[in-house]
Amino acid sequence: MTEKHEFDLQNFLPYLLNQAAEESSLAFQQVYKDRYGMLRTEWRVLFHLGIYGRMTAKEIGQRSKMHKTKISRAVARLGERRFLTREQDDRDRRLEYLELTNLGLTAYRDLLGVAQTYDAKLSAGLSAEEDAVLRRALRKLAGFDAD
Repeated sequence: MTEKHEFDLQNFLPYLLNQAAEESSLAFQQVYKDRYGMLRTEWRVLFHLGIYGRMTAKEIGQRSKMHKTKISRAVARLGERRFLTREQDDRDRRLEYLELTNLGLTAYRDLLGVAQTYDAKLSAGLSAEEDAVLRRALRKLAGFDAD
């Protein structure tokens, strides 16, 4: 006999967040995949380097909360495709600095425009107040705000 539970999965916050993330990222995912053959981790590494400039993989991991193995794979793929350069630190051979090449910067700028348009499109269905509250709440849940 199956026991019935009074649990509303459709209102369970982790489930809702996951569903919203998947639904909201599909169209943008198709753009970076179709144009540049990138995976999610690759565009995220590309954007970190485009926004912050020269960084180490460890710094990207701290900012993005991505696992170092995923970052390492993304860096390798972006490097193979000449989107970034890797420069070893002279004093500490374990450190490697990553920087976008001209090709990487071009891809970043292209995808940045798409991302900004896509973000505005997603926000268009919300009032300004709803948009602000949603972004503030999501940053808090993600640990980005230290309020």
